[in-house]
Amino acid sequence: MDTGNCSSTTEFLLMGITNNPETKAVLFATFLNVYLTNLMANLGMITLIRMDSQLHTPMYIFLSHLSFSDLCYSTAIGPKMLVNLLSKNKSIPFAGCVLQLFIFYIFTDAECMLLAVMAFDRYKAISNPLLYAVDMSSKVRSQLLAAVYLVGITDALVHTTLTFRLCFCGSNEINHFFCDIPPLLLISCSDIQVNELAIFFVFGFIELSTISGVLISYCYIISSVIKIRSSEGRFKAFSTCASHLTAVAIFQGTILFMYFRPSSSYSLDQDKMTSLFYALVIPMLNPLIYSLRNKEVKAGIKKLKKKILL
Repeated sequence: MDTGNCSSTTEFLLMGITNNPETKAVLFATFLNVYLTNLMANLGMITLIRMDSQLHTPMYIFLSHLSFSDLCYSTAIGPKMLVNLLSKNKSIPFAGCVLQLFIFYIFTDAECMLLAVMAFDRYKAISNPLLYAVDMSSKVRSQLLAAVYLVGITDALVHTTLTFRLCFCGSNEINHFFCDIPPLLLISCSDIQVNELAIFFVFGFIELSTISGVLISYCYIISSVIKIRSSEGRFKAFSTCASHLTAVAIFQGTILFMYFRPSSSYSLDQDKMTSLFYALVIPMLNPLIYSLRNKEVKAGIKKLKKKILL
């Protein structure tokens, strides 16, 4: 291992999605539309929840934070990726790479935690609706949200510190469209065993905890719903969870595929496509999933449109 040039890296080169000029134009147009839709949908969801007093409930407050997380981590990646599709200069400063990775991991971790918190919220709302306001008081909500962001910041600090303590004494070309851990490890000339263990144990613990939290909450939810006598009541209870389950399945399924499959099956081209999906497409889908399947959000959108037109 040569560490002679360990401190000389001042910038990285992001190789991007493709080198085909014709494909670049198509990808730019496609993902510009995706990112703008993501931006408008998530900002719209946050604005709607803040402006509509009927949506000032724990479920929608958590949803507004989910939209905020989507907006933050997609914005950490999207604009730079779009610029690189048209620009010949694909460099990113060392500090910019650090910041991009740090922000990305804060808010992807926060999203994992928020999806688990939202499952717990649905359990409280369905299992004991009379005590729901007490169980999910403003103090409890604040504590849960503080824990969400604290875990995100702590995990991001661990991974960012471990990644950028490495020596990049060979090529500074990152075969990806953003600064992510796996492609950075590939160009490091240091021992990356600690980094791999951190991904497996630290991020793995977060994934295991959040997925377990979702599954346990839904076991209790199903048990509570079965006890509801009317079929209409059971349908209403399940329908309030359908959007959340869809969001969990898409996000967690993609994350598990990306970071927890055997290293022998890694493919950089495949990883890029997977990363595009969870970095830009999922943040666009979440507000659409909740707005299309939720009567209260639809009603709020109609009221907001009337206010704007008046």
